[in-house]
Formats: sequence, C-alpha cells, structure tokens
Amino acid sequence: MASSHSSSPVPQSNSSDAFFKKEMDATKHFRPVQSLPDVCPKEPTGNPNNLRDSPSLVADQQRWTIYHSKVNLPAALNDPRLAKRESDFFTKTWGVDFVDTEVTPSFYLPQITKEHFALYQQEIAPREKVHERCKNICTPKDTFDRTLLHTHDKSRTDLEQVPKIFMKPDFALEDSLTFNAVLPWSHFSTTGGKGNRDAASSKLLQEKLSHYLDIVEVNIAHQISLRSEAFFHAMTSQHELQDYLRKTSQAVKLLREKISKIDKVMCEGSLRVLRLSLTRNNCIKAYNKLKLMATVHQTQPTVQLLLSTSEYVGALDLIATTQEVLQQELQGIHSFRHLGSQLCELEKLIDKMMIAEFSTYARNDLNRPLEDDCQILEEERLVSLVFGLLKQRKLNFYEIYGDEMINTAKNIIKQCVVNTVSQIEEIDTEVVVKLADQMRMMNFPQWFDLLKNIFCKFTIFLKRIKATLNTIRSVVFLVLDKNQKTRDLEDTLQKNSAKESTVDTEVAYLTHEGMFISDAFGDGELPAGAADTASQRNTSPNSEPCSSDSVSEPECTTDSSSSKEHTSSSVTPGGVEMMISDDMKLTDLELVRLANNIQELLYNASDICHDRSVKFLMARAKDGFLEKLNSNEFVTLSRLMEGFILDTEQICGRKSMSLRGALQSQANRFVNRFHEERKTKLSLLLDNERWKQAEVPAEFQDLVDSVSDGRISLPEKKPTATEERKPAEFLIVEGQKYATVGTVLLLIRIILEYCQCVDNIPSITTDMLTRLSDLLKYFNSRSCQLVLGAGALQVVGLKTITTKNLALSSRCLQLIVHYIPIIRAHFEARLQPKQFSMLRHFDHITKDYHDHIAEISAKLVAIMDSLFDKLLSKYEVKAPVPSACFRNICKQMAKMHEAIYDLLPEEQTQMLFLRINASYKLHLKRQLAHLNVVNDGGPLNGLVTSDVAFYTGNLQALKGLNNLDLNMAEIWEQKR
Repeated sequence: MASSHSSSPVPQSNSSDAFFKKEMDATKHFRPVQSLPDVCPKEPTGNPNNLRDSPSLVADQQRWTIYHSKVNLPAALNDPRLAKRESDFFTKTWGVDFVDTEVTPSFYLPQITKEHFALYQQEIAPREKVHERCKNICTPKDTFDRTLLHTHDKSRTDLEQVPKIFMKPDFALEDSLTFNAVLPWSHFSTTGGKGNRDAASSKLLQEKLSHYLDIVEVNIAHQISLRSEAFFHAMTSQHELQDYLRKTSQAVKLLREKISKIDKVMCEGSLRVLRLSLTRNNCIKAYNKLKLMATVHQTQPTVQLLLSTSEYVGALDLIATTQEVLQQELQGIHSFRHLGSQLCELEKLIDKMMIAEFSTYARNDLNRPLEDDCQILEEERLVSLVFGLLKQRKLNFYEIYGDEMINTAKNIIKQCVVNTVSQIEEIDTEVVVKLADQMRMMNFPQWFDLLKNIFCKFTIFLKRIKATLNTIRSVVFLVLDKNQKTRDLEDTLQKNSAKESTVDTEVAYLTHEGMFISDAFGDGELPAGAADTASQRNTSPNSEPCSSDSVSEPECTTDSSSSKEHTSSSVTPGGVEMMISDDMKLTDLELVRLANNIQELLYNASDICHDRSVKFLMARAKDGFLEKLNSNEFVTLSRLMEGFILDTEQICGRKSMSLRGALQSQANRFVNRFHEERKTKLSLLLDNERWKQAEVPAEFQDLVDSVSDGRISLPEKKPTATEERKPAEFLIVEGQKYATVGTVLLLIRIILEYCQCVDNIPSITTDMLTRLSDLLKYFNSRSCQLVLGAGALQVVGLKTITTKNLALSSRCLQLIVHYIPIIRAHFEARLQPKQFSMLRHFDHITKDYHDHIAEISAKLVAIMDSLFDKLLSKYEVKAPVPSACFRNICKQMAKMHEAIYDLLPEEQTQMLFLRINASYKLHLKRQLAHLNVVNDGGPLNGLVTSDVAFYTGNLQALKGLNNLDLNMAEIWEQKR
C-alpha cells in the first residue's frame, strides 16, 4: 500500500535516560495524524457562485495552475522497496508496454544537480560532525518499544505458519501445479473404503485453510487498527471528492451546452466558409499539378525536337527546369519515378552530341578553302555550342580546336606542296613518290614561291583562328560580366533587406491581429517595401493562396519554371544576340582561366604554324640547299621569313621563337659560309698579288662614290655605261688620290657586301661585325707578311721588295683606315646599346693598321739609312767637288722620290724625306767628326760646304720638296 511505510505514534519508553526521554517526548517529536490532502482546495457547496473557484476550461486553458499537476496512480502504488516489481495488475490492465514506457521529463521542473545541494552540505557538515561526536560519547540505546517489538515478532511467527506458496506474487489457482499443491486430489478420493479417512482429511484441510485465513485477517485487522484514523479519513475524503466531482460534472455539462450554442451561432458558418475555401484552393492546386504533370510529360518529345534543330542550350534549360520541378513540386509521383534518370541519360547524350558537333564545326571551320576571307563560319551555331558547353562545365572543349589546328596546319603544307609539284613538268611524280623528295627537286625560285604560298596560307589560317577564338572569348566574358552583375544585384538586395524588415514586422503584426493590410493602410498608402515583399511572397515557389480570389486562371504556371526564366540579353562582337540564364554555375576564377587558355590557344596556333614552317625548311635544308644560296637569294629568303614572323606577331600578339630561331641558325650558317668564301677569296688574291699599282675600273669608283655620303650600299650594275668609261689610274676618295692594288679594290667591295648584308639581315649584325673584324685583321697580318716580311718573294716570285711596293702597301692600308670609321658608324647604328662594347674591335684594328703604316715608313727610312751609312762611311773630304759620294747620294734620293711621289700624298712625302734627311745629317755629322772636319772656314770646311750645297740643291729641286727646311747646320759640332 501507498501508506505502508508511514509510522504511527510510538509509546514513550520507561528508560530513565534524560537525553533519551527528551527525544521521545510525544508532544514534541510526534506529529498528530493528518488527513490526506484534498484534491480540490475548496469543496463545492450548494451556492452556484462558488463555481467560479472550480477549474474553468475557458478561463484557465491559457494559464498554468496547480490543477495541471497530475499524479500517475500506478506510479504512486509502485513500492520501490520490493525486490521484484509486481506488475501483473498493470500489465493485465494496460498492456505489456506499460512498464517499459519512459516518462517524458516535465518542462516545468528544473534539472537538479549536485550544485543545488552544495549550500545544504556546507550548512549540515558542522552538525554532522557534532552528531558523530555525540554518537562516540553516548552509546545509542534501543529505541524500539518492547511491547511493539513483541507484537511484531508474534505476528511474524503467526504469518510464518502460512505456507510460502500463498505469499508468492504469481499465486494463481488457475495454474494446475499451484492448485494441486494447495488442494491435493489424494485427499478427495472415494475409492477403496477410504471415504471416512478422506472426509477427515478434507475437513482437516478446510480447517487448516480457515486457520490460515484467520491469521491473515488478524494481521490485516492489526494493521488496520494501527492506521484506522488515516483509513477512515481517507474514506471521508473519498465521499467529499465524489460530491465535488458531481458538481464539477454539472458545471462542465452546462459549459458544454453554452459552447455548443456558441459554436452553432458564431463558428460553424465561418468554419464552413474557410473549409470550402481550403477545398477550392486544394482543387486549384490539384488542377495546377495535373497541368504541370502534363507539361512535364511532354519534356522528352520537346527535347528531341530541340535537338533536331541543334538547340542544345534550350534543350539543356528544359531538362534542368524539368529536373527541378520533379525534385520540388512533383516529388513522389509514381508515374514519373523513372523520368529523372531518363533526363540524366539524355543530358549525358547531349554532352556527347555537343562535343561531337563542336569537333565537326572546328574541322569545317579550319578546313574550308583558304581564301582571303576571315569571316566566322556560322557564328550563331558557334555561340550556341560554346554557351551549351559552358553550361555543362565542359571547359576543355578548346583542346578539340587545338588538336584540329595541328592537323589542319599539316594538311596546308601538304596541299601546297602537291599543288606546286603538279605544276612543275620537270618532276615526275611516278618516279619520285615522296613529297619531300619532290620538293628537294625544285630550284630556288620554285621553292621560294612555294614557301611564299605557304606563309600566305598560314596568315589567313591564323586570322580565321583569331576571329573564331575572339568570338569564343566574347561568350566567356559575357558570362563573366553576367556573374558580376548578379553579385552586385545580390549585394543591393541585402542592403535593402534591412530597410524592408520594419515593414515586414508591421505586416506580420497586422496579420497576427486578424486585420487585413488594406484595412491598416489606406489606398495608395502601402509602402513600396511592403508591396515588394508581398509580391515576392506571392511569386515564391512555396506560396499558397489564402482566399478565393488569390488564384486566377492565367496564374496557373509553375513557379519553378518561372524561376528558370531569369535571363539577360547580350550581344557578341559579331552581332549575335544570345540569352544568358542565371543557372550558369561557373566561378569567376574558372571563367578567367578559360579565357586565358583560349588566348593561349591563339599563341599555340602561331607556334604551330612556325613549327610546321621550320620542319618544311629543315626538310629542304637536308642536302645543304640553304647553305648554297648566294647573298641575294638568302637575303630574299630572310626578308620573306621576317615578314611572316612580323605578320604572325601582329595577328597573335606574341613572338614565336621557333621560326626565328631556325632563321637565326640558317643565318649563322650563311654568315659562316659567307665569311669563309670571302676570306678564302681574299687569301687567294693576296697570294697572287704582285703589289703593283692597278687601274681602277669605273664600277669601283662608283662604288666608292656611293659611300662618300656616309650611306653604305652596293650600287646597281650599269653594264652599258661601264663599257664606255675607261679605267682610272687612281681611286678618288673625297678628293684624295689613292694608288691601290687590285686586292684592295676587291676588299673594299667585300667590306661593303658585309655592311649590305647587315642591312638585309639585322639579326646577324653581331656575327657580321665579328667576321668583318677578323677579315680586316687577316688582311693586315697577311699583307704585312707578304710585303714587310718579304713573303711575296716566295709566294709570287718577286725578285725583291722595292720601295714602290712598300709605298703602295702603305697607301692601301691608309685607304682601308679611311673607311673604318664609316664602317664603325654603320654597325653602331644597327647594334643595341648593350652591344656597343663590340665596337672596340674597330679601335684595335685602326691601331694595328696605323702601326703597320708606321712600320712601312720606318722601313723606307731604314733603307735610306743603310745606304747613307754605306756611302758616307767612305766619304773623304777632297777634290773634285761635288764628290762622287754626294753625287751617288743625290742619285738614290732622286730614285726614292720618283718611286713614292706618285703613290703617297705630298705631305707624307715631305715628312718621309725630312726623316731621311735627318738620318743623312746624322751619318754625315758622324763621318765629319771622324775626319776631324770642323766648321772653321778652312779648306776642308769649304769642300764639305760645297758638297752639302750640291746635296741641298738637288734635294730641293725634287718635285714637292722645294720648300723643305733641311737645316744642314746641324751637321757641325756646336762649339761649347
């Protein structure tokens, strides 16, 4: 029982312990027996006005009161002290699941943790210590009443007489084993003359069971006696509770009648209107749903119709819209359970079709006849394909175009070679099968025309590629621009959302209070933010009509399909208008990377054309064809290649280095061959040069005249005029006469060829400068070996190196030195500033040439010096006058003058003879000192003076030396 653990008043003990007596004081320790608390605080009486204090379903339904607290009766009857719960009663009444059901924790009761008891523990800890100390000091005595304990032991002894089977919780006579154990059938057998004994046993069993019953009843009565007051109070409270419940039932009945009347008068009609409105809205939704299903059912035929006209973008938009409708509005429709997977497969098929279509477009665009027409092939088709590929995130479609470019470039060269070979009758295509071999059989003009044709085709080819790729890039940039505008719009909407929140709050308040927006705001007074918000709600996919006028016939279109129709119109550079939808899920980074890749594809196109051209050149250069070209042919080829390189750079906007590198490689080979040929030619000329003055043909004079104005260029040949003009004896350069040999004339032409080659092929300027420096050094060193070193005696077979040979060699060197500054200025104008350091080669060459000229002059002086030494060493001061020695000296001086006067300028002749005269005076002075002849006016002095006068007169009589200051007084020793 629920109150089985409550204790009754305990009689006072007879113990004399004061402390114990104080604790057992009945007036202080034991509380009087109280009645159970009433369910209702106030009992209902006959006064109807007191009903307002009873629970009210109308007034109290929104406010929590103590009447909401409830107690589960089975939970109250459960005794947690039992070792095993006796749940047979509850499981029999409420089912097996009653015991296992968990009670949901109350929302009104807080969660109690150990922290809630912390303050209590702090307060009770000192008291507990005092209590423990008192327990240790005073031994606790038995507080139980001996009489009560004796009574309890007696009751327990009596109950022990009752068999344990009656005390089992699962005791049931319906069980055969239990029934046989309580009523053994052996006591009721009537056979075998044992009737009297069985009757006695039955009677004994009956008495025994009656005794057991008496024991139980006595114990029950004893327990009731112990709790009689509480039992009778509970019974009284039960009657009062029944009276209160009866009055409450009457109040509830009256209230229900009133509510029923209110329902019929005020609610039933309005609810019926709302119910009918909801039914109408549901019917409209069902109708719209059926229309939407009919539209979705036509998706596949419509997609096939669009694909038949290559409308890939429209087909993809329709598939995407249908997929969204299936996932949002038609989800769970059994008839459409396979449509989603079918649309996915159809979308994959469209992807393959677009890739194949783009590949076909690229092939047709690049392989059409290469005429002077750079129009885009079917621009609308291209824009549609690119837009569809972007929509499907097929961002590597440009690789297809790149592969097709490579194949087309190969075919262009092949077709050009075939067309050219077919027009040349000398090439038998049946004998020579390979195109490369057929191409190698062409001469330079034929091959040059072929290369020119290839470059022309490649130029048109690149222009077409640029136009197509620009269109593709424009589509990408339009999508990128659309993304940017979308982000800007979203930012604007986010900024406006804060302003609209106030209006939304007012609208929500009015709706909650049961008012209409049109009642709260007058006509025309509705704020713009609220109007926009309301319109957005009406057009949102999840909006539902709330009145009979909220849905009309034209508004039966699907919301999801309308959401897919947010598009913007854009126009490509070619004038093709296209619609860009909002479902282009590409990031700005992806679009920018794609645009860069497309631009890189244009650069690759230029590289492909250059690479194919390089292979074409290398195929022709295998037999050394390009190295055998003369200067004019190579210059023409170089100009053609430079022009093509510049055209491709202008079209594609980037330099391609493969063809330029091949040109540079061939130019280097050309320079090497060019230099070796001319160096070999110069070497042969020097080896055969006899160092005699050569006549100057008119063409060489024209050549020199063309350089006189500072511009180095080879003049055009004029055969008719050249034949009428006779060769000149001297070469006139800026008013000066130069006596030269034939080798130097040809060397000047070779030098001009180097300079002209630099103008024609600027890329070889540095190489040409180095080679020209080497050539000039070679001429200087080789001429020195042949003239000063007397190498010409063995090489050419000259008998001796004369002063005329020396003077002619010096004049030739002076002619070359005259042109070195002009050559230097020519190369300096064509070098980069960082390459100016290479010009120091000309400074070194000039110095070497001046040194060589000085050595020749010194050699001429040395020749006369040795002659003076030989003649004057035998000079004797005696008659006749002039002496034979001085006559011989004057004769040699006249020969020297005759040899060099026509070769060297007058100034150089005078300077040379001044040096010779100085040598003469030195030797004469030495001989006079040896002969002890002094300037004393004596006979010997007179003889010497007469010889010297003869010498001076003869020397000044030579042409150009009349004003020469000989200063012959230096031959005499100065007196100290």
